Amino acid sequence: MESNQNIKLTIAGRPYRMAVSREEEETVRKASEVLNKTIIEYSNSFEYKDSQDLFAMIALQSVANSIRLEDEKSYKDKELESKLLGIDTLLVSHIEKI
Repeated sequence: MESNQNIKLTIAGRPYRMAVSREEEETVRKASEVLNKTIIEYSNSFEYKDSQDLFAMIALQSVANSIRLEDEKSYKDKELESKLLGIDTLLVSHIEKI
């Protein structure tokens, strides 16, 4: 049974408390670090009026990356399925000749 623990993260200088499972803690902390680094990079690279602009740009980049990765995964899954079907056809053909 997963037990949740309360952790404290600081994102863009603001503290956040959240409950996460022990298995998720490392991933959530790493995500927080990456987010903070990205906020710093964006704030140094782009003009913005307030933090909301930075968060919107980071969210857009994250969603676009997620969609790209999902598309790549889908393509690779279809490619793998096609190759496996080809191998299956060859094996069936070979077995039928025996």
